[in-house]
Amino acid sequence: MEHYDLAIIGSGSGNTVARRELVDRRIAIIEEGTFGGTCINVGCIPTKMYVYAADVATTVDDAARYGVDASLDRVRWRDVRDRIYGRVHPVSESGRAYRVDGANTTLYEAHAEFVSPRQLRLSTGEQITAGRIVIAAGSRPIVPPEIADAPHHTSSTIMTIDDVPDRLAILGGGYVAAEFAHVFSSFGSQVTIITHSHPLLRHLDLEIAQRFTDLAAKRWDVRLDVTVSTVDGSRLTLSDGSTVDTDLLLVAAGRRPNSDRLNLDAAGVAVHHDGRIVVDEYQRTTADGVWALGDVCSPHQLKHVSNHEARVVSHNLAHPDDLVAADHRYVPAAVFTHPQLATVGLTEEQAREQGLDYVRGVKAFGDVAYGWAMEDTTGVAKLLADRTSGRLLGAHLMGPHSSSLIQPLVQAMSFGQAAHDVARGQYWIHPALAEVVENALLKLR
Repeated sequence: MEHYDLAIIGSGSGNTVARRELVDRRIAIIEEGTFGGTCINVGCIPTKMYVYAADVATTVDDAARYGVDASLDRVRWRDVRDRIYGRVHPVSESGRAYRVDGANTTLYEAHAEFVSPRQLRLSTGEQITAGRIVIAAGSRPIVPPEIADAPHHTSSTIMTIDDVPDRLAILGGGYVAAEFAHVFSSFGSQVTIITHSHPLLRHLDLEIAQRFTDLAAKRWDVRLDVTVSTVDGSRLTLSDGSTVDTDLLLVAAGRRPNSDRLNLDAAGVAVHHDGRIVVDEYQRTTADGVWALGDVCSPHQLKHVSNHEARVVSHNLAHPDDLVAADHRYVPAAVFTHPQLATVGLTEEQAREQGLDYVRGVKAFGDVAYGWAMEDTTGVAKLLADRTSGRLLGAHLMGPHSSSLIQPLVQAMSFGQAAHDVARGQYWIHPALAEVVENALLKLR
């Protein structure tokens, strides 16, 4: 039985745990799927490459109002797909090759389960032991039971289909649904979104989510507060009695941690009611010597959170007498749909529920020079701050480049800067779109 200093289950962010400080350790990396995990293969990277192509198509369709006559002749889906995966696959393969041929690393392409806190059984029949084990096994799409036996796709499979469907039904109202609705509608599909919630993107600030839902309803067929009762061939019957005819069904109903596939009881690793592995501030599980990071334990199913936690775990493995805690105070997120959205901190509903004394500042993108030049009529920046200290409590943006525009606000929250200091303590380039952030900050009085 092979013994390692460290075994890592999962080759996404888990792969980055094996950093320079651990180069002298004997490390096993175990991956049952495609090397590199969800983000590079079927998540963040390919989806945003599709989104960028969709943004280009949308720009062409919307060009006439600027006096630019242009037309979108067609979208060569297979060329778009092959360009994306022609770039993604080599990255995955090079990462795999690095671990196969790397010094002190052994790659096991297999499924792993615990036999005891320091022993793993692999689907190849082998068993290994390790002084420390890191669980970075990620998550997988949820498929409701009523859909499981019907033909469907998830975010893991839809990006490699051969042709754009004429009609696409999406089950779900979260960020995956919003992003793929943008992609396929931009490429010519008639999109129907079916969700049991109201509004879309209900995890966002309610005012922003409702604004987005109103815009989405003008672009797509949005069915709120309903579920799918039955699937009969290409026809979906909904809980309100209505029907949807579709050529392809995308299930975007959320993701669940892969913790249930690891036999965690044998290791003494506790889980939350939703399946997330219990970890402390240092990313340690309830089993001595077993650590966890990413979607398998975090409520934030975000690559930048997984990467942060991987850095924390790597440091703590290398420096057991100088542990550092993960910082989850201000976790930003973006939705790469149309229009783009970004958020960090408290929503107004949360601030109100916590009884905080806050002020709000709201500024339309079209009220600043660059937004005016773009003729933007829907973008908005909404900020919340503590009335006394002026420190930001939350930021919520909807409009072009929101995922980038929110960064100075993330920085302000992380370093405890007051809103007025951020607005007036630096130059803001005129007439850049970032002035919408400056102006929203100045309204926090």
